[in-house]
Amino acid sequence: MSDNDFMKHSTGDLANFPPEVDMNTPTVARIYDAMLGGKDNFEVDRQAMAAIEEANPGTVDLAQANRAYLTRGVDCVAKAGVRQFLDLGSGLPTADNTHQIARRTHPDASVVYVDNDPIVLAHGRAILAETPRTSVATADLTDVEGVLAAEDTQRLIDFSQPVCLMLVSLLHCIPDEQDPFGVVRAYFDRFAPGSCLVYSHIVSDDETAARDFTDRIHSFGTSWGRVRSPEEAAKVFDQLELVSPSSDGTFDPVPVECSTWRNDGRTPEPRPADPEVLIWEHAGIAFKH
Repeated sequence: MSDNDFMKHSTGDLANFPPEVDMNTPTVARIYDAMLGGKDNFEVDRQAMAAIEEANPGTVDLAQANRAYLTRGVDCVAKAGVRQFLDLGSGLPTADNTHQIARRTHPDASVVYVDNDPIVLAHGRAILAETPRTSVATADLTDVEGVLAAEDTQRLIDFSQPVCLMLVSLLHCIPDEQDPFGVVRAYFDRFAPGSCLVYSHIVSDDETAARDFTDRIHSFGTSWGRVRSPEEAAKVFDQLELVSPSSDGTFDPVPVECSTWRNDGRTPEPRPADPEVLIWEHAGIAFKH
Protein backbone atom coordinates (compact mmCIF):
# COMPACT_ATOMS: atom_id res chain seq x y z
CA MET A 1 0.00 0.00 0.00
CA SER A 2 1.45 3.40 -0.99
CA ASP A 3 1.45 6.27 1.49
CA ASN A 4 -1.29 8.05 -0.47
CA ASP A 5 -3.33 4.84 -0.53
CA PHE A 6 -2.85 4.61 3.23
CA MET A 7 -4.22 8.10 3.70
CA LYS A 8 -7.27 7.37 1.57
CA HIS A 9 -7.77 4.03 3.30
CA SER A 10 -7.63 5.68 6.71
CA THR A 11 -9.88 8.66 6.06
CA GLY A 12 -11.60 8.42 2.70
CA ASP A 13 -10.84 12.14 2.30
CA LEU A 14 -7.33 13.60 2.17
CA ALA A 15 -8.67 17.02 3.17
CA ASN A 16 -9.72 15.60 6.52
CA PHE A 17 -6.44 13.81 7.19
CA PRO A 18 -4.76 15.04 10.41
CA PRO A 19 -2.44 17.88 9.31
CA GLU A 20 0.06 17.17 12.10
CA VAL A 21 0.97 13.73 10.70
CA ASP A 22 4.67 13.52 9.86
CA MET A 23 5.10 11.03 7.04
CA ASN A 24 8.90 11.30 7.15
CA THR A 25 9.52 10.24 10.75
CA PRO A 26 8.48 6.79 12.00
CA THR A 27 6.30 6.53 15.08
CA VAL A 28 6.10 3.80 17.68
CA ALA A 29 2.40 3.14 16.96
CA ARG A 30 2.95 2.70 13.22
CA ILE A 31 6.14 0.61 13.62
CA TYR A 32 4.24 -1.66 16.01
CA ASP A 33 1.37 -1.87 13.52
CA ALA A 34 3.84 -2.96 10.83
CA MET A 35 5.31 -5.60 13.14
CA LEU A 36 1.82 -7.01 13.71
CA GLY A 37 1.23 -7.24 9.97
CA GLY A 38 -1.10 -4.24 9.87
CA LYS A 39 -1.65 -1.90 6.93
CA ASP A 40 -1.78 1.40 8.78
CA ASN A 41 1.84 2.47 8.41
CA PHE A 42 4.13 4.36 6.04
CA GLU A 43 7.20 3.19 4.16
CA VAL A 44 9.40 4.99 6.70
CA ASP A 45 7.81 2.88 9.46
CA ARG A 46 8.41 -0.34 7.55
CA GLN A 47 12.03 0.66 6.97
CA ALA A 48 12.43 1.32 10.69
CA MET A 49 10.89 -2.08 11.47
CA ALA A 50 13.34 -3.78 9.09
CA ALA A 51 16.29 -1.94 10.65
CA ILE A 52 15.24 -2.93 14.16
CA GLU A 53 14.77 -6.55 13.11
CA GLU A 54 18.17 -6.57 11.42
CA ALA A 55 19.86 -5.16 14.52
CA ASN A 56 17.98 -7.45 16.88
CA PRO A 57 16.59 -10.52 15.08
CA GLY A 58 13.37 -11.69 16.67
CA THR A 59 11.96 -8.25 17.48
CA VAL A 60 8.97 -8.78 15.19
CA ASP A 61 8.23 -12.11 16.89
CA LEU A 62 8.58 -10.30 20.22
CA ALA A 63 5.92 -7.76 19.21
CA GLN A 64 3.54 -10.52 18.18
CA ALA A 65 4.14 -12.44 21.42
CA ASN A 66 3.47 -9.25 23.36
CA ARG A 67 0.14 -8.78 21.57
CA ALA A 68 -0.84 -12.33 22.48
CA TYR A 69 0.09 -11.55 26.09
CA LEU A 70 -2.28 -8.57 26.00
CA THR A 71 -5.12 -10.92 25.05
CA ARG A 72 -4.38 -13.28 27.95
CA GLY A 73 -3.90 -10.39 30.37
CA VAL A 74 -7.19 -8.64 29.60
CA ASP A 75 -9.01 -11.96 29.76
CA CYS A 76 -7.46 -12.61 33.19
CA VAL A 77 -8.45 -9.32 34.78
CA ALA A 78 -11.91 -9.34 33.19
CA LYS A 79 -12.54 -12.76 34.71
CA ALA A 80 -11.35 -11.32 38.02
CA GLY A 81 -14.27 -8.90 37.81
CA VAL A 82 -12.73 -5.73 36.34
CA ARG A 83 -15.07 -3.98 33.87
CA GLN A 84 -13.27 -0.68 33.18
CA PHE A 85 -10.10 -0.29 31.13
CA LEU A 86 -7.82 2.68 30.49
CA ASP A 87 -5.54 1.55 27.67
CA LEU A 88 -2.56 3.91 27.43
CA GLY A 89 -0.39 3.90 24.32
CA SER A 90 -2.99 1.68 22.72
CA GLY A 91 -1.69 2.04 19.18
CA LEU A 92 -3.69 1.44 16.04
CA PRO A 93 -6.76 -0.81 16.19
CA THR A 94 -5.99 -4.39 15.22
CA ALA A 95 -7.48 -7.82 15.82
CA ASP A 96 -8.51 -8.62 19.38
CA ASN A 97 -8.51 -5.14 20.89
CA THR A 98 -8.98 -4.61 24.62
CA HIS A 99 -12.71 -3.90 24.35
CA GLN A 100 -13.32 -7.03 22.27
CA ILE A 101 -11.47 -9.25 24.74
CA ALA A 102 -13.06 -7.71 27.84
CA ARG A 103 -16.57 -7.99 26.40
CA ARG A 104 -16.32 -11.72 26.05
CA THR A 105 -16.66 -11.71 29.84
CA HIS A 106 -18.45 -8.38 30.43
CA PRO A 107 -20.59 -7.19 27.48
CA ASP A 108 -20.94 -3.81 29.22
CA ALA A 109 -17.20 -3.22 29.73
CA SER A 110 -15.99 0.38 29.32
CA VAL A 111 -12.74 1.09 27.49
CA VAL A 112 -10.91 4.37 26.88
CA TYR A 113 -7.96 4.13 24.48
CA VAL A 114 -5.29 6.83 24.74
CA ASP A 115 -2.41 7.46 22.33
CA ASN A 116 -0.41 10.50 21.23
CA ASP A 117 -0.27 9.55 17.53
CA PRO A 118 -2.84 11.61 15.55
CA ILE A 119 -3.36 8.72 13.14
CA VAL A 120 -4.52 6.58 16.06
CA LEU A 121 -7.15 9.21 16.86
CA ALA A 122 -8.35 9.57 13.27
CA HIS A 123 -8.37 5.88 12.44
CA GLY A 124 -9.48 4.63 15.85
CA ARG A 125 -12.44 6.97 16.09
CA ALA A 126 -13.64 5.90 12.66
CA ILE A 127 -13.49 2.21 13.60
CA LEU A 128 -14.99 2.65 17.07
CA ALA A 129 -17.67 5.19 16.14
CA GLU A 130 -20.44 2.61 16.42
CA THR A 131 -18.97 0.77 19.43
CA PRO A 132 -20.78 1.64 22.68
CA ARG A 133 -18.89 2.49 25.86
CA THR A 134 -15.61 2.77 23.95
CA SER A 135 -13.63 5.88 23.06
CA VAL A 136 -10.22 6.82 21.72
CA ALA A 137 -8.40 10.03 22.59
CA THR A 138 -5.10 11.68 21.75
CA ALA A 139 -3.36 12.78 24.93
CA ASP A 140 0.00 12.85 26.67
CA LEU A 141 -0.24 9.89 29.02
CA THR A 142 2.23 11.56 31.41
CA ASP A 143 -0.41 14.28 31.98
CA VAL A 144 -2.30 12.17 34.50
CA GLU A 145 -4.80 14.84 35.48
CA GLY A 146 -5.46 15.68 31.83
CA VAL A 147 -6.11 12.06 30.89
CA LEU A 148 -8.37 11.39 33.87
CA ALA A 149 -10.29 14.66 33.50
CA ALA A 150 -10.92 14.21 29.76
CA GLU A 151 -14.59 14.26 28.80
CA ASP A 152 -14.72 10.69 27.51
CA THR A 153 -12.76 9.36 30.48
CA GLN A 154 -15.19 11.01 32.86
CA ARG A 155 -18.14 9.73 30.84
CA LEU A 156 -17.00 6.11 30.64
CA ILE A 157 -14.90 5.48 33.76
CA ASP A 158 -16.26 5.43 37.32
CA PHE A 159 -13.24 5.99 39.56
CA SER A 160 -15.08 4.74 42.62
CA GLN A 161 -14.88 1.28 41.00
CA PRO A 162 -11.81 -0.77 39.97
CA VAL A 163 -10.01 0.29 36.80
CA CYS A 164 -7.50 -1.70 34.75
CA LEU A 165 -4.56 0.42 33.58
CA MET A 166 -3.07 -1.02 30.40
CA LEU A 167 0.65 -0.30 29.95
CA VAL A 168 1.53 -2.94 27.39
CA SER A 169 4.90 -2.38 25.71
CA LEU A 170 4.72 1.31 26.55
CA LEU A 171 6.77 2.55 29.51
CA HIS A 172 10.08 2.05 27.68
CA CYS A 173 8.82 4.80 25.33
CA ILE A 174 8.93 7.33 28.21
CA PRO A 175 12.32 8.98 28.97
CA ASP A 176 13.63 8.88 32.53
CA GLU A 177 13.30 12.64 32.91
CA GLN A 178 9.52 12.29 32.59
CA ASP A 179 9.49 9.96 35.62
CA PRO A 180 7.55 7.08 34.03
CA PHE A 181 7.20 5.09 37.25
CA GLY A 182 6.04 8.14 39.17
CA VAL A 183 3.40 8.64 36.48
CA VAL A 184 2.08 5.12 37.09
CA ARG A 185 1.93 5.73 40.84
CA ALA A 186 -0.04 8.93 40.19
CA TYR A 187 -2.67 6.97 38.25
CA PHE A 188 -3.02 4.38 41.00
CA ASP A 189 -3.29 7.07 43.66
CA ARG A 190 -6.56 8.00 41.93
CA PHE A 191 -7.82 4.45 41.45
CA ALA A 192 -10.06 2.46 43.79
CA PRO A 193 -8.89 -0.70 45.56
CA GLY A 194 -9.24 -3.71 43.27
CA SER A 195 -7.78 -1.77 40.35
CA CYS A 196 -5.03 -3.49 38.41
CA LEU A 197 -2.14 -3.10 36.00
CA VAL A 198 -1.52 -5.10 32.82
CA TYR A 199 2.12 -4.41 32.03
CA SER A 200 5.01 -5.27 29.78
CA HIS A 201 8.31 -3.46 29.17
CA ILE A 202 11.25 -4.10 26.83
CA VAL A 203 14.22 -5.09 28.99
CA SER A 204 17.72 -6.52 28.82
CA ASP A 205 20.21 -7.86 31.32
CA ASP A 206 23.04 -6.92 28.97
CA GLU A 207 24.05 -3.23 29.04
CA THR A 208 25.51 -3.28 25.53
CA ALA A 209 22.41 -4.87 24.00
CA ALA A 210 20.17 -2.41 25.85
CA ARG A 211 22.20 0.58 24.69
CA ASP A 212 22.41 -0.62 21.07
CA PHE A 213 18.65 -1.24 20.85
CA THR A 214 17.90 2.15 22.42
CA ASP A 215 20.34 3.95 20.11
CA ARG A 216 18.76 2.27 17.08
CA ILE A 217 15.30 3.59 17.96
CA HIS A 218 16.63 7.08 18.69
CA SER A 219 18.46 7.11 15.34
CA PHE A 220 15.11 7.27 13.53
CA GLY A 221 14.29 10.59 15.17
CA THR A 222 11.47 8.87 17.05
CA SER A 223 10.54 10.07 20.51
CA TRP A 224 11.43 7.21 22.85
CA GLY A 225 12.83 6.30 26.26
CA ARG A 226 15.18 3.36 26.65
CA VAL A 227 15.51 -0.35 27.24
CA ARG A 228 15.72 -0.83 30.99
CA SER A 229 16.96 -3.67 33.15
CA PRO A 230 14.43 -6.21 34.49
CA GLU A 231 14.96 -4.76 37.98
CA GLU A 232 14.24 -1.23 36.80
CA ALA A 233 11.13 -2.29 34.88
CA ALA A 234 9.80 -4.14 37.94
CA LYS A 235 9.68 -0.86 39.94
CA VAL A 236 6.24 -0.36 38.44
CA PHE A 237 4.88 -3.01 40.82
CA ASP A 238 5.90 -1.14 43.99
CA GLN A 239 2.85 -0.94 46.29
CA LEU A 240 0.92 -3.35 44.06
CA GLU A 241 0.44 -7.10 44.49
CA LEU A 242 1.59 -9.28 41.62
CA VAL A 243 -0.42 -12.34 40.61
CA SER A 244 1.17 -15.65 39.73
CA PRO A 245 2.31 -15.90 36.10
CA SER A 246 1.06 -19.50 35.96
CA SER A 247 -2.60 -20.32 35.36
CA ASP A 248 -2.71 -22.72 38.31
CA GLY A 249 -1.12 -20.20 40.67
CA THR A 250 1.77 -22.48 41.60
CA PHE A 251 4.55 -20.23 40.27
CA ASP A 252 5.87 -17.43 42.48
CA PRO A 253 4.32 -14.01 41.68
CA VAL A 254 7.18 -12.43 39.71
CA PRO A 255 7.44 -10.69 36.32
CA VAL A 256 8.29 -13.07 33.47
CA GLU A 257 9.04 -13.05 29.75
CA CYS A 258 5.68 -12.17 28.20
CA SER A 259 5.21 -15.24 26.01
CA THR A 260 5.42 -17.45 29.12
CA TRP A 261 2.86 -15.52 31.21
CA ARG A 262 -0.15 -17.85 31.75
CA ASN A 263 0.47 -19.42 28.37
CA ASP A 264 -0.82 -22.97 28.83
CA GLY A 265 1.83 -25.59 28.24
CA ARG A 266 4.71 -23.19 28.94
CA THR A 267 6.58 -22.80 32.20
CA PRO A 268 6.88 -19.13 33.26
CA GLU A 269 10.42 -17.82 32.71
CA PRO A 270 11.79 -14.71 34.49
CA ARG A 271 14.08 -14.33 31.47
CA PRO A 272 14.24 -16.20 28.14
CA ALA A 273 15.67 -19.70 28.54
CA ASP A 274 18.04 -19.12 25.61
CA PRO A 275 21.01 -17.16 27.01
CA GLU A 276 21.62 -15.71 23.54
CA VAL A 277 18.31 -13.81 23.73
CA LEU A 278 19.25 -10.48 25.30
CA ILE A 279 16.12 -8.40 24.64
CA TRP A 280 12.67 -9.41 25.84
CA GLU A 281 9.35 -8.10 27.18
CA HIS A 282 9.15 -8.30 30.98
CA ALA A 283 5.49 -8.79 31.87
CA GLY A 284 3.17 -9.10 34.83
CA ILE A 285 -0.24 -8.23 36.24
CA ALA A 286 -0.73 -6.69 39.67
CA PHE A 287 -3.62 -5.41 41.81
CA LYS A 288 -4.10 -2.51 44.20
CA HIS A 289 -5.42 -3.61 47.60
